[in-house]
Amino acid sequence: MQKQYYPYETFKNDTRTLLQMLPNDFDTILAISRGGLTLGHALSEALDIRNLQSIQTHLYDETNKREKITIVDTCNLDQSSKVLIVDDIADSGETLQAIYNHLTLTYPLVHFKTATLFYKQSSCFEPDYWVNEATHWIEFFWEVDFKPL
Repeated sequence: MQKQYYPYETFKNDTRTLLQMLPNDFDTILAISRGGLTLGHALSEALDIRNLQSIQTHLYDETNKREKITIVDTCNLDQSSKVLIVDDIADSGETLQAIYNHLTLTYPLVHFKTATLFYKQSSCFEPDYWVNEATHWIEFFWEVDFKPL
């Protein structure tokens, strides 16, 4: 599997590109842990949205895909009306699809949109907003640069 390194400078530029695509009416950002946390924090700062929450899933162990996705939902969207769900990539799309389905059932009055830095054409779920098409395995700077030497 060919890998592509994704550096901070590219992340910064892509986040700015994504910000230009987004409407400025979200009251909550929900980052999918762990891949969406860095993007969620950056968007929260840029959009001045203090209601930044996270939801955790387990679909991959390193690069090995599990048979079933697990959702650990600790968010509270009772006071939210427009939520932006963010992740680093829509790879298989199963994570975004499962979370979207779970949240729309749990919070039927909330309007949800999704955003990622990368989208694979083979994904079963296309985010509402995405910046790059992924053709390789992406190694994000936050996955690589802080590992012990």
